[in-house]
Amino acid sequence: MSACVRIRHDHTARNSPSSRASGIKRPHSPPPPRRGGRFRIAGADLSASITVFLIAVPMSLGLAVAMDAPLEAGLISAAVGGIVAGLLGGTPLQVSGPSAGLTVVTAELIQVYGWRTTCAVTIGAGLLQILLGSLRAARGALAVSPAIVHGTLAGIGVAIALAQLHIVLGGSPLSSAAANALALPEQLGRLSPAAPLIGALTIAVLVVWPRLPGRIGRAVRRLPAALASVAIATAVAAVAAPGIARVDLPSWRSHALPELPQGPVLALATAVFTVLLVASLESLLAAVAVDKLTADRAGGRTADSATPAPVTPAAPPVQRSDLDRELRGQGIANVLSGLLGGLPVSGGAVRSSANVRAGATGRAATVLHGVWVLLAAGLLVTALEWIPLAALAALVMVVGFQMVSFAHIRNVHRHREFLVYGATITGVVLFGVLEGVAIGIAVAVAVALHRLARTRITVTDQNGQHLVVVRGQLTFLAVPRLSRALGQLPRGGDAVVELDGFFMDHAAYETIQHWSDAQTAQGGRVVFTGRSGGRIAEPASAAHSCCRPWTPWRNHHCHDQPGRPVDARRAAATWAAFPSGEHPTADQGPTGSGRAEADAPGANAAAGPTGRFDTPGHGAADPRRSGAHRLASGLSSFQRNTAPLVRDELARLAREGQRPSQLFITCADSRLVTSMITASGPGDLFTVRNVGNLVPPPDAEAGDDSVGAAIEYAVDVLKVESITVCGHSGCGAMQALMSTRPDTPQTSLWRWLRHGLPSLERMRSRHHAWARISGRLPADEVEQLCLTNVVQQLDHLRAHESVARRLAEGALQLHGMYFHVGEAQAYLLAEGASAGSGIDEVFDRVGPGDPNHARPYDITDLSDPTLLSDSGDRAAVSAPTAAADPADPSGSGELERTSA
Repeated sequence: MSACVRIRHDHTARNSPSSRASGIKRPHSPPPPRRGGRFRIAGADLSASITVFLIAVPMSLGLAVAMDAPLEAGLISAAVGGIVAGLLGGTPLQVSGPSAGLTVVTAELIQVYGWRTTCAVTIGAGLLQILLGSLRAARGALAVSPAIVHGTLAGIGVAIALAQLHIVLGGSPLSSAAANALALPEQLGRLSPAAPLIGALTIAVLVVWPRLPGRIGRAVRRLPAALASVAIATAVAAVAAPGIARVDLPSWRSHALPELPQGPVLALATAVFTVLLVASLESLLAAVAVDKLTADRAGGRTADSATPAPVTPAAPPVQRSDLDRELRGQGIANVLSGLLGGLPVSGGAVRSSANVRAGATGRAATVLHGVWVLLAAGLLVTALEWIPLAALAALVMVVGFQMVSFAHIRNVHRHREFLVYGATITGVVLFGVLEGVAIGIAVAVAVALHRLARTRITVTDQNGQHLVVVRGQLTFLAVPRLSRALGQLPRGGDAVVELDGFFMDHAAYETIQHWSDAQTAQGGRVVFTGRSGGRIAEPASAAHSCCRPWTPWRNHHCHDQPGRPVDARRAAATWAAFPSGEHPTADQGPTGSGRAEADAPGANAAAGPTGRFDTPGHGAADPRRSGAHRLASGLSSFQRNTAPLVRDELARLAREGQRPSQLFITCADSRLVTSMITASGPGDLFTVRNVGNLVPPPDAEAGDDSVGAAIEYAVDVLKVESITVCGHSGCGAMQALMSTRPDTPQTSLWRWLRHGLPSLERMRSRHHAWARISGRLPADEVEQLCLTNVVQQLDHLRAHESVARRLAEGALQLHGMYFHVGEAQAYLLAEGASAGSGIDEVFDRVGPGDPNHARPYDITDLSDPTLLSDSGDRAAVSAPTAAADPADPSGSGELERTSA
């Protein structure tokens, strides 16, 4: 039995000195020292700072109300978080301040110990953050299970929503989430109309504001929804409810500063650790999310992310986060905020995402936002005191509701982690944050141990051949049952061992290996497969190809590099085949067969008598013949390496004929390798490729019957079960469609591309919702057309008589697919849209190891109340990318979805 080892795909970046010289950096590695420490303020940073300021002020006041803290403390922490963490932190575009994730913890501390001791606890947590950042322990915080992180934040969100609901209803929150839930009926019994109406108005504006239609809507949406909702509620309350409870900012002379903590030492230490845990996790996960959002913004500047976006003076590249520096910066901000009598500080997703989307390019935007908050705290006290408490409570309540993300719930359920998620939420709501995290960790450990120890082994006899099915992980705990099951098989008999698990320890491996050797020595034949039936054990010549079929292809141009010695080629092939830290012996090639040069396709094609490549001017081969040499070399490599492995299967297909289950219609683009992206082989796909993956309607003029003939043959003769139309990023056909004009020459290409004109009309129509990628908007018009074209070609397919008949019988399914070349990422059209039922045309991301296409996470923004969150959790890893609307000549970048 041969062991399959995952290969590493970044050997060059890891082992080659040139990678360091070129300045290539790994994600979240410490940035290089900045040259010329001059603090620059760009125009984009100034406008972004104002946008974030307009969001931060109502959020800071609302969170202070939710914590029952002095209202000026919220403004202090916002100013300190912006200025101090902005200057000293490791994430230039992250905006720090008071956040929803710390609301429950801080509120409990204030109730138990009072405000001045809470400030001292904040100082203690900040000092520990500085210590952990200096010890480079920041990355360890990201090792917490996502189910526990999401469950903790969701539990905090539930507690926030229950507490703020009492304020919206005109009352006061109680000490715990359970008490708030039990007291709701009594609160509803003594309801006063003013506060609920103002709260309902605030929520309504939050929901409606981002959806205002037309040009006026696009103009007013530049004002953040959070500010608009609070401003409108304040204006209405001033006229209709003058006696409603409002913000009361006391004189700064009476502002309370910290004191030496008083209370049980163990309880105070627990409080400090709780603030440290929540604030650090929230800040670090938000930093990772900001990096992803910044990368998405930069990658959206080109049609194809495989082509780097040009760096312009207006948008310089932003360095990746230094998480240890970020943790130290957060610690210094917390120390200073506590000393000044402010709330605990952490990085948050809402302000940070608004900062990135507003076009911020560096630290100046974050720091300026803190300066504006500081000025507002001193100069706008009178205006702030007009804000109704019910409006701020409604704003924070929506934030709490949005911390319970259904996308997170679906994700943890798909990964069978819902028990951990639910246990964490329950613990946080009933007992507190630290207790909830401890409960979540305990349940996660119990679930992991259960899965590790749960192994099912069955043995069946299939016409003289025994099938051994092993479900679950193979550890030493399962070795006794495994040995007993294998010992029951007749010696020297044939057996198939199906291993359905992701882990096998050394004890289980040796047990299976020894049994396999004994069976083979006695004349038996043993085959190891995975659950899908694919072989795990192969002949020695293929021992290293069973789990990385594209590794040889990855280096198939290595012999075309002039001036590179044979030994260098051998090293490249070897490093491609062996993971980091594993080295072949001197007489081994990448497959361990002693044929390193032979295993590299065309290894000696250009080698001279000295064993080195000939360089130009030194007997180099004619470059015009490289194409022929490459073809011959590839054919030779197939006959040598691949043909022996597929000969039996191809012989079977030659005898039995083809019986594919799918018709796959895709573009002729050379970057689209259908067998690679679908993991298919001979006999699996009936493939039609043409320019633009077009499906001419059945009533198209003569001369375009090739695709129709293939459809008819696949549906009526081959009886395929599904048809997939696959588009891709950077499609040249779609770019040509975008540039067509009435005077375009009547060439063959133009006559063919006419079948794509309905896709162009559909995209520009006001009667169709735009197709989009789940989690983000299309990068530009070309990508939008690529997506829309897939949907339109599915409509053309349904017009074919044979397809319509099979669809009516329920014997055929249609699928839409989009492949992003630069990301090597596949997306599937939602089932409703594929079936033509008029459901939103959304392409969902296909995740690794999951046949169900997973929806990517969204980093949220207060400009969209349906996505409100300030949790900064690790789910915030993707975001809508601004794109240009072809129907929007103003170039505002706002994509307006239209419907019939």
